[in-house]
Amino acid sequence: MSKSEERLQRQFDELQSMLPSRLAGIVQWLRRPSAWLVRIPLGILLIVGGIFSFLPILGVWMLPLGLLLLALDLPFLQGPVVNGIEWSRQKLRQFREWRANRRQRR
Repeated sequence: MSKSEERLQRQFDELQSMLPSRLAGIVQWLRRPSAWLVRIPLGILLIVGGIFSFLPILGVWMLPLGLLLLALDLPFLQGPVVNGIEWSRQKLRQFREWRANRRQRR
């Protein structure tokens, strides 16, 4: 298993730990190697839905989720997807710290 694949698996593990048990079960099922016939079309549909995020129900949240699913089967996506997830988590953490500091100053 490559380093980027290990990092991707860790991201999925963290995601599953944050989800309710029913959704975590679905993610666990999608991670199985035999689920690639469902995973690839679902990933593509999520990316397309993310592109059309201006429509009701569809949203930008679909784009990274679709890329995450496709990265399980396309090794060239694993590095960039994991780097993007880690970058966004770092920015979110910085934003939360900034907001907490701002509230303390008031």
